Amino acid sequence: MTSQPAAPVESLATGQRSLGDPDVRYPLWPPLTEGCPATSTDSVAYPVEVDYAYDKLPDDFFATATATPRPRGHERWAPLLPPLHAPGLAEGGTPLLPLADGVWIKDESRNPTWSHKDRLNRVTVSAAVGAGAAGVVVASSGNHGASAAAYAARAGLRCAVVTSAEVPPAVDAFLRAYGAAVLPVPIEQRWSLLRRIAERTGYHPVSNLTPAAHTGHGFGPEGYKTLAYEIFTELGTVPRAVYVPTGYGEMLFGTWKGFAELVRLGYADRVPRMYACEPAAGGPLAASVRAGALTQVPVGPTAAYAISCPVGGHRGVVALRESGGSALLVTDAEMTAARAELARNGIWAELSAAAGLAGLRQLSEDVRDRAGEGPVVCVSTSSGFKDQDLLSAGPSATVDPEDWDAVERRLRQA
Repeated sequence: MTSQPAAPVESLATGQRSLGDPDVRYPLWPPLTEGCPATSTDSVAYPVEVDYAYDKLPDDFFATATATPRPRGHERWAPLLPPLHAPGLAEGGTPLLPLADGVWIKDESRNPTWSHKDRLNRVTVSAAVGAGAAGVVVASSGNHGASAAAYAARAGLRCAVVTSAEVPPAVDAFLRAYGAAVLPVPIEQRWSLLRRIAERTGYHPVSNLTPAAHTGHGFGPEGYKTLAYEIFTELGTVPRAVYVPTGYGEMLFGTWKGFAELVRLGYADRVPRMYACEPAAGGPLAASVRAGALTQVPVGPTAAYAISCPVGGHRGVVALRESGGSALLVTDAEMTAARAELARNGIWAELSAAAGLAGLRQLSEDVRDRAGEGPVVCVSTSSGFKDQDLLSAGPSATVDPEDWDAVERRLRQA
């Protein structure tokens, strides 16, 4: 077992705890990357979470979050995160933008690699550095891989990205720019190659290794807690609800846990209702909630490839159960309409990133009736440059500046 390295930034993390049985605990090191070995079975894989010495947090930690200058990036919240051994890229601190009628957009495209995954990978790559790994390996066709490659480069680690042949060209270029080894394989073979690379090279896996149900990295979702901290300190209150584009449910869980910590520490009296917004072409979390057990689902065609998953994880179930929330299934048409609404407000979002606003719009009458009860936040996860459909459309056709009729037609079309 790897001994705990000295942390360069103060952390109050004390150990890892099973989400299958909170009484089952593990040391903080090494980070568990395949869930809880004591409670998981062949059909159910229970993740772990990180526990903290909450009683040692300064009483005014959140009260002074906006009044006192703090470092940019995760360092701002270091006591409530796992040890930050890897250097950061000023992740987080993304804008909270008002739409109308008490609706706010948390625009995660403003992160260093233009997606929410930077919050997770600052933590997972830090775990790799702390564990003494020579590199990291990730299975991803988009945001996760690009982010892991950037943070690995920043930390001086090698990075292998197991991806699919359908990876958008812009994402492929992104990965290569950071010096990652890009390995396109058939989708069904990604996980076995990920495991083989981890076992044979000692690279630290920063994405899921368990096929039966998603567990992911034990430290990773802790990075998403910072979404809750930022929303709370910027709004000055807990929102009524948070709508989250959801694949495996790590961001859903991490955001919920951040708000739960605010309640535990006495800063808030409730957590917001969490809504998981999944593609209607699949929706494993919605199916699991209906069935009362983790369920694999067939996945139909959808352009929301970033959150298209046949299986979810127990973290999402916990977040919905503990917040009184629910899982919403959104169609590609609804996400396209939500993406267009974001664009009209100056936000260029990936189709998957618009799932949160699409879920909110399903409940628009409810929002209008209860607008006085407090603000609502929709997380927009990623920049639109990573979409497959937009990139394949090509550039706009050239127009003859002397042909006013053609110019006028183009103006009307816009």
